[in-house]
Amino acid sequence: MGVFVLLPLVLPLTAWPIARLAEQHLHPRTATRLLTGVAAVMAVCSTVCLGLLMVVGTAQLPGNPLPDGWSDPEVRAAVPYDEVAGKVAIPALCAVLAACGRTLWRHGRVRRRAHRALAGLRETEAAVLPDDVPYAYALPGGRRDRVVVTTALLERLEPAERRALFAHERAHLAARHHRFLLAVQLAARANPFLRPLRTAVAYTAERWADEDAARAVGSRRTVARAIGKAALVSRGTPVATLAGLAAAGPVPRRVAALLGPAPVVRRLPSLFTLVGLAVWGAAAGTAVSAMSSANSAVTMVLILYAATPL
Repeated sequence: MGVFVLLPLVLPLTAWPIARLAEQHLHPRTATRLLTGVAAVMAVCSTVCLGLLMVVGTAQLPGNPLPDGWSDPEVRAAVPYDEVAGKVAIPALCAVLAACGRTLWRHGRVRRRAHRALAGLRETEAAVLPDDVPYAYALPGGRRDRVVVTTALLERLEPAERRALFAHERAHLAARHHRFLLAVQLAARANPFLRPLRTAVAYTAERWADEDAARAVGSRRTVARAIGKAALVSRGTPVATLAGLAAAGPVPRRVAALLGPAPVVRRLPSLFTLVGLAVWGAAAGTAVSAMSSANSAVTMVLILYAATPL
């Protein structure tokens, strides 16, 4: 395997340039899908390689349940700095699994609590809660997807701005933005180098919903006003993977984008532009990460098979 087993752990650095440039130069829908795909693939690859390193490290521990042949010098020779890398990988992988498990548990707990809070209300698309705290978010799942908004927030918006709010939340539900947000949350837990992509997707998903809401209500300025007012009074959403009008993302940038011309959907940019170079650099990093992890996994399986006594 050699250094190939270590490459997926650091190749997410190749995606840092596109994390910021995609926000500025790509359509929000394209940016969200691209960044989420890159983050998910790189997170899986780095986790696989951590698992391979952990096998080598665990096999060296006294009293481990693995076959004795897995600690042979031939096996350890396949991993660079096997004594250090193998043993460091054990707590690292445990930390990754614990962090991802906690994220999934918290996400599920918040959704269950939100659905229980709506149990006594009519099964309508919009659930208006009599709450003095202003907030709104898109709640997927259950019998049907629902838009949750409090009376405190509705009272602060004009009728046209209310329509923009509901259009924005419906856009989140229609495009299943919670899946993109959860995927990048898990990816950032699996590899801290992917955190810039998580931040970027939190912004581009909101911009995606902003643009869909602007088309639905027919006024970009109305959506911008609704976002600004909601951001001033709202506390956001109960968890980062639930999207909302005043959720993650620099609000002034979102408002400024809505006050400008609508973004144009284009094919992937040319390699001879800055954003194109960043896109293809991230794509190359993702491809190398996938090939490195696949090569390492196959090599490790063959080595362990050869080292296991029949």
